[in-house]
Parts: sequence; structure tokens; C-alpha cells
Amino acid sequence: MPAFVYKFNTKIGEQTGEVEADNLAQAEAIIKKLKITPTSVKEKPKDLLGGLGEAQPTNKDIVIFVRQFATMINAGLPLVQCLDILGSGATNKIFGRAIVDIKARVEQGDTFADALRRHPKIFDSLFCNMVEAGEVGGILDVILLRLAAYIEKAAALKGKVKGAMVYPVAIMVVAIAVVAFLLVFIIPSFATMFSEMGGRKLPAITVSIIFLSDTLIHQWYIFIAGPAATIFGLAKWYKTDKGRAVMDRVVLKLPVAGILVKKVAVAKFTRTMGTLISSGVPIIEGLNITAKTAGNNVIETAIFEIIDDIKAGKGLAEPLRAQGIFPPMVVQMIDVGEQSGALEVMLGKIADFYDQEVDDSVNALTAMLEPMLMVFLAIVVGYVVIAMYMPIFQMGAGA
Repeated sequence: MPAFVYKFNTKIGEQTGEVEADNLAQAEAIIKKLKITPTSVKEKPKDLLGGLGEAQPTNKDIVIFVRQFATMINAGLPLVQCLDILGSGATNKIFGRAIVDIKARVEQGDTFADALRRHPKIFDSLFCNMVEAGEVGGILDVILLRLAAYIEKAAALKGKVKGAMVYPVAIMVVAIAVVAFLLVFIIPSFATMFSEMGGRKLPAITVSIIFLSDTLIHQWYIFIAGPAATIFGLAKWYKTDKGRAVMDRVVLKLPVAGILVKKVAVAKFTRTMGTLISSGVPIIEGLNITAKTAGNNVIETAIFEIIDDIKAGKGLAEPLRAQGIFPPMVVQMIDVGEQSGALEVMLGKIADFYDQEVDDSVNALTAMLEPMLMVFLAIVVGYVVIAMYMPIFQMGAGA
């Protein structure tokens, strides 16, 4: 996403800031939300060398920062001093520079939350809104500890889903490598042998494999350009509103993956909402943040529609039930939480339950994919072997 640099005047002189946005108009809208009147807004020139050798901050870096910061605040250290200590001690250079910049902005009169918002690549809207709630309520140390726990659990959930993809991807890579080796190095030897036999007609299966081998050897670029163009086209289409809506809807309808995506969505929604509500963030603002981090267009749209219903005076459970995106059990538990006045506690329990559900689903998916992929690999290799040996068997039978 492009970065935009803006300048604005303060009591101590002209200052600069930076935001990320898709275009200039969106950048100006973001700056306006920060209650800043810029004197100029320009797209930041791309630096081809500046980022080399510097890794972006990881979730671990942020969690360590948050926990240390909470401990210092709890011990009574001033905010600026905490930032000074953490900025100078940061092991990640990019993160360290960001903390130093945040410290400088706080010294200039910005709130801690507004200073964090100047670094959207590191601190997302959920983080900034929770910090703002903590500042207003005077419980910043408590909020920071909740944030650390949330980031750790969200990262663990993401890791489970990614981990489920490692094995099938590895099997597919091995299958492609084995088939490519056979087509490039083994099949040509058989093809030469068959051509020296004279005008004997080869089986269709053998002809197809020899054709595929010749194509791979002499027009190998097709096998690279074809998939690359397909992936690039789908990626570009996914960036459009229509493309994202269609592809996300398809994903939710997939037999196994769709169920897993829904469970991940439930866990993420309940964990995020529970953390925000318990931190004092208004429910409308919480739903806005949750929708933007949903990761699926269908779920995001449904949450935005829920916001309209809540503004009309309805509770959270009723609109959720009407949308039909979450299981009935989840909606019923949320309803009980609303009626008992312990919504954040109930959301946390749902999140814990669905974290385990995601873990179980990932294990079940891996267990199911393992034999399926092995069978697929056996079929592919078997197809090639049969195609090459069938003419030899036919010659033996004819002899």
C-alpha cells in the first residue's frame, strides 16, 4: 500500500507525518480523522535501497514491547520515560525508530493513541482504539496486558491455519518435482526407443505423455507463464470488490475448508469483540474494527449490516441470528451474555471454545489430506509408468 507524507503546523513549528492509503483522497480522509489540518500531502517516493537488511517488526516484538510497557506503567514510570527506555532497547531497528517517533510526538502534545496511529504498519486500528480507551479510563497498563494476550492468541490461531497448509503444499511440490523429472529425463529415452521400433502405433496414453514431455522440454515457459498469469489475474481480480465478494463466498461454501474458515471467523470475531468491549471500546466502534479485520468479504459485509441494526436499537444477538453467518450455539451464548450483563466474558468463552475447535479441525483436515495426497501422487506416477510400459507389454503379447 502506498505511503503519503504530510506536513502540518504546530506551536513549535512545522511537523511531518506519514500514513498509508490506497490513494491521495483516502490519505487526506485518514489525516482528517486524526484532527490534523495539513499544509501539504504527497505520496512518499519509493526507496529501493532503504529497506534492505531491515526486517519488519514481528508479533513477538510487539508483544514484548507491550508487556514491558505495561510493567513500567504499573510501576509508576512516566509515559515518555517508558518510551525512551523501550525505544533505545528495541532489537528491531524499524520498531525502535517508530517508538522514538512516538515518544517525540507524545512530548509535542499528542496522545499516546494518536502517536501510535502515525504507524499503521505496526499498530493497527484495534491496537490504537484499545490504547485510547485505556488512556481515557486510566487503566492503560491493564489494557496493554489484554492486548498482549490478544496478539499472542491471534498469532497462535493464524499459526494453526498456516500449519495445516505445510504438509499438503510439501506433497504437491514433491509430486510436481517427481513428474517433472520423469517427463524431462526418463520419458525422452522411452520415446527414442519407441521411435526406433518402426511404425508401430502407440497407445493414446503413451502419445499423450510423450507430447507432454516434448512440450515441457521445448516450451517450458508455458508451464511457468500459464500458472503465473492465472495467479496474477486472480490476485488482481480479488483486489476488486466484486472479485473479493465472489471468491470469499466460494471459500465459505467449500466442503472442508469452508467450515474451517467459519470457525476461524467465529474465534476471531468473539476474541476481538470480547477484548474491545472489556477494554471500554463502544460496541459500534468495536464492530467497525472487527469487520475490517474479518478477512472475509461475506463476514465483513454481515458485520457492517449488524452495525446498522444495533444503531436502530437492537441488541447484538438478534442481528447476528438474522444474518445466519454464525452457528446457533454462538448466537444463543451471546444472547445469554447480553441478558446477564457479562457479554465480554461470554465472548471470551466462545473464543476459547472455537480456538480448540479450529485446532481439532486443522488436525482432522491434515489427517484427511494425508491419504488423499498420497493417492493423488500414486495415481500421477502410476499413470506415467503405465503409459511408458504399455507399448512394451503390447509388443510382448504380440510376439
